[in-house]
Order: sequence, then C-alpha cells, then structure tokens
Amino acid sequence: MAGVFLSANDTTVHFAHIAYRMEESYSARSPTGHFFQTWSSEETMNRIGDADVFVVSGFWDDALLDRAAKLKYIQSIGAGYDQFPLEDLIARDIRLASASGVNQNAAAEHAMSLMLALNRHVHTGRDNQTKHVWRGMLGDLAKREDELIGKTLVIVGLGAIGSRLARFAKAFEMEVFATKRNPAIGEDSADEVFTPDKLTELIPLADFLVLTCPLTPETTHIIDADTLEMMKSSSYLINVARGQCVDEPALVRALQTGQIAGAGIDHFWSEPLEAESRFWDMENVIITPHTGGETRLYEERVIDILEDNLKRLWRGDMNLRNQIV
Repeated sequence: MAGVFLSANDTTVHFAHIAYRMEESYSARSPTGHFFQTWSSEETMNRIGDADVFVVSGFWDDALLDRAAKLKYIQSIGAGYDQFPLEDLIARDIRLASASGVNQNAAAEHAMSLMLALNRHVHTGRDNQTKHVWRGMLGDLAKREDELIGKTLVIVGLGAIGSRLARFAKAFEMEVFATKRNPAIGEDSADEVFTPDKLTELIPLADFLVLTCPLTPETTHIIDADTLEMMKSSSYLINVARGQCVDEPALVRALQTGQIAGAGIDHFWSEPLEAESRFWDMENVIITPHTGGETRLYEERVIDILEDNLKRLWRGDMNLRNQIV
C-alpha cells in the first residue's frame, strides 16, 4: 500500500460503538483534528462519509465501504478482525489494524475466574442463594468443591492472553501445557509447549481445557464431538475465544450427559444468546455475555493503539501497530 496520509489537523476520526465511551476517552487527551462518536448502526451508516479514520467493532457492515469515500484507516476496537473484508480493504487502499493485546490481562483474568468459580462451585452457591437454600456439607467427594493445586491446565493458543493465563495458573501451582504454532515462543510461561497437531494428546490430561486462540479455519470447531469425548468426565471447558471455535450442539450433549463436568463460556455462535438456548438452564455452565475482555481500562488501551498508529501515519510511516492489511 502506498500513499500519503492526511495531516493531524485535517484528520476526522469516527468512533462507533454501542457502549464504549471512545470519544470521551480520546477527547481527554486533547487531540488535534476532528472526531465524533455514533451510538447506533443507523447513525454510523449516515455519518461514515465524514471519516478518514474509523474506530469500530460490532457496528461494522460491509455496506459502509460504499459510503466511506474518505476512509483511509480502520482501527478495530477488538482483537478479532474476522468481520472485515480484507481483500476489499486492500483494493480500496484502506489500512486495518486490530486491538490485539488490549484485553490480554482482562481475558486471562476472566478465564482464571471461570476456572476458580467452577472448581469452587461459586455458580451453584449463587443459585442456592437466589433460592434461599443453605447447602449442607458433602460426603460425596465427586460433588465437593476442589482445589487448583496440582491440576492440569491445557491452553489452546499460547498468545498474549494464553501466556498471561499460564502465569496465573502457575501461581496456583498448576501444571500447564499449551499449544502454539511456534512452541519455542512461550516456554517461559507454560511447563511445556506443543504444536497444534499434538492437541489430541494433551486433551485427555486436562482438568481444565481453555481456549484463548483466534478464530481461523484451523480453529473453527477445534472442540467438537471427538475432542469432547477425549476429555475426562471431571474436566471443564473454558472458552474466552470465539464461539465458533466450539461445536455448540456437541458441547450441549457433552454437558447434558455428564461427559464433561462443566463449562465456562464467554462467546457463542449467535449473540445475544437466544432465549431458548439450552445453555441457560444448565447448572454446570457459567455464562458471561462476551465480557471477558471488558474492563474500565478498555477504552484507554484502544486509544493508546489508535494514537500510536495515527502518529505513524502522520509522519509517513505506513507500518501500523497490529496491522492486518
């Protein structure tokens, strides 16, 4: 890609999000140029024509491109970018950068919290609290709360989130195995790192199987009926990656039959999760509404990446931080 970007004073930044207060965070830094935020899909479609820079995630629609005559750079608010038409962006000379790394601590903490909650039965305790039930002590060891010490964690995708989770787990004295395309990178956080083709050998060892991988053709339905059958009946599946990494009907069956002990799920095939979904009423499932990466610091961390990339473009450097195209 070639071309000269606008000057700082001539750049208009368009933030689009239903909840994140991006404009407010950006404004607090006294930026140069122009900026505004839209809060709905309709408003976003109507104003995209004003944008040189578009900061967006959930409001993305391919139809926006035909109205975005000035657009030169898209900053994804999220780490994922599978919603963007990469070939079309290249053809239009529009750069795209992800927000990779912005939620690495939050998502790793979230995965750890789901592991702890399931292991300590916090979810059933909350259910009992709602019903005003005081559960008695348990003589059945299989039904009793457990400790993480000595348990085995298998992480699918030892990137920034997976590496952080591995360090958390080591603090709990867990044994940590992980998969990564380049196993040589990440050995400092996990006990052992393997190539993805070794995952089926690791799954039977897992007390907790955690997905922190990006969604790619290789990771779509990486957890299916066959892999679920490999898991121990006492093990838990945690998904803080994309919902499409899991075959949901197969997971429902595994949870209903006791094939696995439970699951913590932060992302589903369809969101919001349909009211009729069988996941809602499963006692051995903890559902969070795609909030694994969401904290009070999220806007600031996205703006950090945006500012870095704008400064690069204004000085003629076309290589962006987290550049996709």
